[in-house]
Amino acid sequence: MNDANLNWIKGKLKRKIRLLAVALLLSACTTPARPSPTPSVTTSPSATATASPAATPTLTAECAARVLATMTEEQRIGQLFLLGLANDQLGAAEQGAISTYHFGSVWFVEQSAAGAPAIRAVADAVQALATAETTGSVRFFVAANQEGGIIQSLKGPGFSTIPSALDQSAIDPPALQSSAVLWGRELASAGVNLNFAPVLDVVPPGTDAQNEPIGALRRGYGHDPATVSAHALAFMRGMSDAGIGTTGKHFPGLGRVTGNTDFTAAVVDDVTTPTDPYLAPFHDAVSAGIPMVMVALAKYQKIDPSELAVFSTPVMRNLLRDSVNFTGVVVSDDLGATAAVANIAPADRAINFLSAGGDLIISKTIAPANEMAAAISARASGGGAFRVRVDDAALRVLRAKVARGLVRCA
Repeated sequence: MNDANLNWIKGKLKRKIRLLAVALLLSACTTPARPSPTPSVTTSPSATATASPAATPTLTAECAARVLATMTEEQRIGQLFLLGLANDQLGAAEQGAISTYHFGSVWFVEQSAAGAPAIRAVADAVQALATAETTGSVRFFVAANQEGGIIQSLKGPGFSTIPSALDQSAIDPPALQSSAVLWGRELASAGVNLNFAPVLDVVPPGTDAQNEPIGALRRGYGHDPATVSAHALAFMRGMSDAGIGTTGKHFPGLGRVTGNTDFTAAVVDDVTTPTDPYLAPFHDAVSAGIPMVMVALAKYQKIDPSELAVFSTPVMRNLLRDSVNFTGVVVSDDLGATAAVANIAPADRAINFLSAGGDLIISKTIAPANEMAAAISARASGGGAFRVRVDDAALRVLRAKVARGLVRCA
């Protein structure tokens, strides 16, 4: 047993003793005074995951704060993870990790042709694990990479063939939005409520072949910021109309790099600046209300030459939060099984991502996710600024879940 896991076990009893006091304090700080008693938190395991039309930002924030106050520290940490489902199944290992570390979201990792009914069966089995003991009765984000073209994870009966983003860019935006509503409804019917899309990266004209992560795979919505914005936002809005959350990616852009961070280490962008015109699609998506933004695993020499974007305070806090004014969930690219982070210990990946301003950790594989969760727990048990950061990240995730109908306050 490594030190992180040992610390996690030792700290669990102590944190449970502290739970009631912490919960009361958070409740007092986050729930406004009312003439009548504060409504109790209720959830429905069979509830459809759609946004409530009556929800407002204020009510969403109040609900999320009340839910956070009822959760153990381990449950809060679990909300910071999107765990990959090996072979697109809920196996014993996944169930064990969800039970032990309280992971609150999952994603389909394979290219599957099983069809919507088979995917729905897995999604329903996942949602059945959203118990009071495991997740505080908060339901799961169930995600997939459903961009289109070569990056369409879910196919088969019940799923349309989605054209690549580059082909989507030839469709008039209103028509594209209508098509995205259909694609989103298909995801919802299959129990998927979060899409790792749209791509907001801009690939310069004539460089597709050299740009391995985006251009070569036809994942970009065009070759200028305005075209990318118009079509990516049409896709985003259509998904939202169908009740599907979206994830703009890969901030601050992979359109000017050569290597693919999934398979290549030390990918560097030496062009993009904090005021770069190619950041416009991210600005536009944030202004349009995109709930999540995924941060790249590349290094940006003119923004932060010392750290990968996913571990960079200048990228996530100074640029994404302060300059772009993003208040939603900052998501990592895969911190579990990519070449870009292979030489960094999983514990350091998690701590550095959260400390720099990230909220939600994607891990394709279980072992690093378990190690990351244990490391976060051990560090948070010491209290201080890091524990506050953990609670802040969990609160942002819960706000996104309230907006999608995955938790309800009566």
